[in-house]
Amino acid sequence: MFDHDPYAELATLRDIPPLTVTSDDVTDGEPLDKQYWGADSGGSDISPQLSWSGAPPETKSFAVSVYDPDAPTGSGFWHWAVFNIPASVTSLPTGAGTPGSTALPAGAVTLPNEMRLTSFAGAAPPPGTGVHRYFIVVNALDVETLDIPADATPAVLGFNAHFHSIARGILVPTATSD
Repeated sequence: MFDHDPYAELATLRDIPPLTVTSDDVTDGEPLDKQYWGADSGGSDISPQLSWSGAPPETKSFAVSVYDPDAPTGSGFWHWAVFNIPASVTSLPTGAGTPGSTALPAGAVTLPNEMRLTSFAGAAPPPGTGVHRYFIVVNALDVETLDIPADATPAVLGFNAHFHSIARGILVPTATSD
């Protein structure tokens, strides 16, 4: 397992207050159940249930992403990125990121992940690469919408969200192929 924490590094650029992120499906620091793995790795590509609380009153929207910095790519691997989630929404049900799901709120935009799919891609740590961490991040934003093209990358979302984040919460389950 690597020690690199991209969100700790972002925190050195500007102080962002904490947001509490919880899940009925995944636990911080614990292995993901197989259903949250990718279909090619024996899973079902099902996004976990997520809830968040403690957003500042001036929150106008949320962005949610799932990122694996331990992927053997040199740049990590984005599994899911959704933004323009209304401030009135404080949870997403299990499977909200599944293709064809209608569980995301109106106006929410899902960007293409590393597989270029606009859906959740489950964990798929390649054999021999050890433990992977899946950073599930919820950012509370000070704008109702981010003006990002629907075909942009999750990194573009991260860049734009950084400058509008007024709170951030992180939950980090794991998976290993070994």
